[in-house]
Amino acid sequence: MSERFAFRPHHIATWIALAVILILAFTVRIYHIETIPAGLYPDEAANGVDAIHALETKNFQLFYPANFGREGLFINLQAFSIAIFGNTILGLKLWSILFGTLSVLGIYLLGRELFHRRIIGILAAFMLATSYWAINFSRIGFRAIMTTFVLTFSFYFFFRGLRTRKLRDFLLSGLLFGLGLHTYIAFRVAPLILIILLPAFLLSYENFLRRFWKQGALFLLAAFIAAAPMLYHFFISHPEDFVSRASHISVFSAEANHGDLLGTLLKTLSLSLIKYNFFGDQNWRHNYPPYPVLDPFVGTFFLAGFLFVIWRTIILLGRRIREGDRDTRLVTYFFLLGSFFVMLMPEFLTNEGLPHALRSIGTQTPVFLMAALAASWIARKALSAQTGARIALFSLLVVALGASALFNLTKYFVFFAHNESAAASFNESYTNMVRYLISLPEETHKYVLADEKGNSDRFRLPVFAHPVYFLTYRQVANLEIVEPETVLRRPGIFLMLNYKDVLAQRIQKFYPDASIKHIDMNEPERAGGDFNVIVLPSAENKK
Repeated sequence: MSERFAFRPHHIATWIALAVILILAFTVRIYHIETIPAGLYPDEAANGVDAIHALETKNFQLFYPANFGREGLFINLQAFSIAIFGNTILGLKLWSILFGTLSVLGIYLLGRELFHRRIIGILAAFMLATSYWAINFSRIGFRAIMTTFVLTFSFYFFFRGLRTRKLRDFLLSGLLFGLGLHTYIAFRVAPLILIILLPAFLLSYENFLRRFWKQGALFLLAAFIAAAPMLYHFFISHPEDFVSRASHISVFSAEANHGDLLGTLLKTLSLSLIKYNFFGDQNWRHNYPPYPVLDPFVGTFFLAGFLFVIWRTIILLGRRIREGDRDTRLVTYFFLLGSFFVMLMPEFLTNEGLPHALRSIGTQTPVFLMAALAASWIARKALSAQTGARIALFSLLVVALGASALFNLTKYFVFFAHNESAAASFNESYTNMVRYLISLPEETHKYVLADEKGNSDRFRLPVFAHPVYFLTYRQVANLEIVEPETVLRRPGIFLMLNYKDVLAQRIQKFYPDASIKHIDMNEPERAGGDFNVIVLPSAENKK
């Protein structure tokens, strides 16, 4: 009994630390969500437009075909939050915030279960909570944010089931894993992780198949049941949706590899690997160029942990072959390496926009677990060291983690938030147009022109027009979306989403009294996001 109570303070401290980390994670994901990023990217708004349509028609789909096709689970969840908060930025991004925060809890649970040490779970949770990479995608309305959530929780229950042998754990793990097929295209490769783990199970557990066949069968059945609707859609109902846009950018396409598949693979794999520590994604929506996706402190921990896991895997395999030693840590290391390279495949098997932090978002789980493993080594050394060395090592770890958090939060909420290139990448001008349209009197007629630029969808609007459509839908009175040939018969404001001087001059020929007005909704110290509108006079002045 006394031994049991001796551990209670450590448990309490762990839960307090975890609660603080989760509050921090949620705070940095929801703070100023309406204004940072400065704009609403069209792909985000396209989800919102589909969500609004689903709400109004009660037609919630497994797969929404517009905009290259997207799995429907996230959009249907967005429809639920939009029903509560309206067609607002918060309504659109709430689930990204929640899944991003819950992933922090998931990685803590998985780290604790894999290594049987709470400190690794806490370190991984803190690193994920304060990572620029994770914060950024937790504040964007993309379905990809669900990937880390599903991976962490499904494998948490999976590995807990291996320890407890409880069928309930494998049932939950299988259901969550199967649900992953409803999340993001990159998750389609995740079953390969299980295939890679099978040899490790056979090597590490005596009579593994005989001992765990019931649990394994339940896991597979649960996963199949959860994935069945999407499997039916992809392979029976609409097989063309399974390939989607990926076929055009695949390294196996002659158009992408130019006849040199091996050379292309080496190039794409190299670019995919260096983004963590040396040269990151150059897309402002995914990263802060040109920096790597990991800060210098967590990046160093990750590199050390990655090399350590490779080394220990080789050592344990050698012992198993030479001495017949069954060490279950081999399963853990296989999982870390296997999940890393498998979830990297959606990136390096494509040849467009590399490095690509979005397609590789599934690697967040093994990346931060390996970084935490390396950081925990310092903590373990500190516990076994003399007083002076203990203080020095703990101070080093605290300073590194604090500097990492400060580095990432400053980079996002100061530099990224005020960067003109970042704002432009999220099409800030479209969001400013919405603010301007909302500010006009209700009686003012508003003409909005969305020209032919972009990919048209079933709403007969190019995707780039969706931010304005989504944010103004039933929010702005007397708004009319027009075609280039539409006759403007009422006075009002004419707004071109893509301003063209030729069209402006043509309108001024018909309306001599029309004037061009420059609108800048930003603070004086920051340029960008401005646009022009044409103020139309009374129709009687028309020639």
